[in-house]
Amino acid sequence: MKIQIINGPNLNLLGLREPETYGNQSFDHYLDSLQTAYPAAALTVFQSNVEGELINKIQEAGYGSDGIILNAGGYTHTSVAIRDAIKAVPAPVVEVHISNVHAREEFRHHSLLSAVCLGVIAGFGLDSYRLALEALLAANKK
Repeated sequence: MKIQIINGPNLNLLGLREPETYGNQSFDHYLDSLQTAYPAAALTVFQSNVEGELINKIQEAGYGSDGIILNAGGYTHTSVAIRDAIKAVPAPVVEVHISNVHAREEFRHHSLLSAVCLGVIAGFGLDSYRLALEALLAANKK
């Protein structure tokens, strides 16, 4: 099963940025453990701070993979264009957040993406990605 992980703005700084919110582990280190735990899943990762690049990757992966795990970062709350890209592709998308966005600032409480995603996982640290992978694997079995 081919799964594309797409990380948005500032997620390239995981392990360095606000460790009290996002933890101390880099995403690359976490990805190694995730791939080891799920050898049947072909995981690829893309990260960009640029909205248009995220849209291009959603469109590409949406027709070339079995599912997408998307952490759109701050674009979650602002991007109609990313929402439209998710809606336009056949691959299921799971929206992921490392922190519990509902326990943070008010502007983070609303997602423009959730309604067009298979589901949303938030607040479990980097383990949110594993939970999203489990959801895509289960959805693929149906």
